[in-house]
Amino acid sequence: MPDENTTPTTLVAEDATTVHTPERAKRSATKRQKAAGETTRATSKATASTQPTKSRKFSEQDKLEKLRQIGAQVADGTSTIKDAIKSAGISEQTYYNWKGSLKADDKTSKKPASASDEFAELVKLDAENQKLRKLLAEKLRTENADLRKRLGID
Repeated sequence: MPDENTTPTTLVAEDATTVHTPERAKRSATKRQKAAGETTRATSKATASTQPTKSRKFSEQDKLEKLRQIGAQVADGTSTIKDAIKSAGISEQTYYNWKGSLKADDKTSKKPASASDEFAELVKLDAENQKLRKLLAEKLRTENADLRKRLGID
């Protein structure tokens, strides 16, 4: 009898393993096939709707020209900024990167004022400051004198 008890248990275990294994493999294969089909469909749609983009290097002159072209189209009101960027053939991110680097270049390209120019401007501002202080002091004296006359203190 001990042989009979162990044999059916083994058979059940083997049957359960064989039954479940093909289903799992079948499901996995089906999922893989569906996923592969979806990616190929998505890829074909993407390539059909958009042009293939190539990595290009634009010269500084090309960048400035495209930025001016986009600015002119937007200023004229003929198109929105997104449409103008697309018509120039660049991405929005590229446009904003170029625009930001152009601003950074403008800030660094300004020449610092020479020491004599700074000193002359400082002297001029100091003289203007003294003049304004004198005017304010005179105005306050006049106002105080008027108030004293009204109150009869003087």
